[in-house]
Amino acid sequence: MNIFNLIESLDNKDAKLKEHTDLSNRRDVFRSLGDSGRKLALGTFTVGAATVASSKKAMAQGGSGVVDVLNFALLLEHLEADFYQMALDSGVIPSGTPERVFMQIGKHERQHVDFLMKTINALGGMPIQKPGFDFTAGGMFMPFANYGQFLSLAQAFEDTGVRAYKGQAANLMSNDAVLTAALQIHSVEARHAARVRRLRGVQSWHLRTERDRNVAAVYAGEDNVVQGGVDLTMVVNDPMISREDIAESFDEPLTRAEVTAIASMFIVS
Repeated sequence: MNIFNLIESLDNKDAKLKEHTDLSNRRDVFRSLGDSGRKLALGTFTVGAATVASSKKAMAQGGSGVVDVLNFALLLEHLEADFYQMALDSGVIPSGTPERVFMQIGKHERQHVDFLMKTINALGGMPIQKPGFDFTAGGMFMPFANYGQFLSLAQAFEDTGVRAYKGQAANLMSNDAVLTAALQIHSVEARHAARVRRLRGVQSWHLRTERDRNVAAVYAGEDNVVQGGVDLTMVVNDPMISREDIAESFDEPLTRAEVTAIASMFIVS
């Protein structure tokens, strides 16, 4: 399977829906930076490369190997694939655009599962067994009876995936092909999260208010404004752009322990 074939449009027509413009766009933050600020901010996109020298040291000190990281990702992909299939089977998703969107997202997640399992096998590893899931989290949620709760959990799962892949990128530096594929999946998960938000009628990236909700663990650390060692509040030249606008412009990585804590709420075996 060619991982690049996974980068599909969820729905070209629906993707053209107008974004909500009452809140600052992420691009505005970068437009507001002076030349030196832009260079500093752009450095944050290659901050992963700065970890290359330390990745072997981290792995020697108990960091995850490539197969371990892929099995970690496989657990999340199993969770998402089952979640969307159960939702589609339940009938909670309205017909029309929502159903088409989640059929496509579910297809992507199944492809991710298939790709990760094949890659783990090709590397001589053993894919983990799919666990059992309880998406009510012991009765806390009713995602297959309440569409709003389904959307909230879908967004939380996608955002967790985005931050999880980002957090493990350094541990894949020893295998360029796997790293590239993982970053492509990261991109797909980010598109999923943005599309779910549009279905909810909000902007396409994380909100400050999301850090205070039941799924606050998913957004822990998202108030950060320091990127690549640079406090971006000191280099943004537009007074109309606030600290919150800057914080919302970047997705922060989650550690393996943080992701495991989130996922474990829904794992029963």
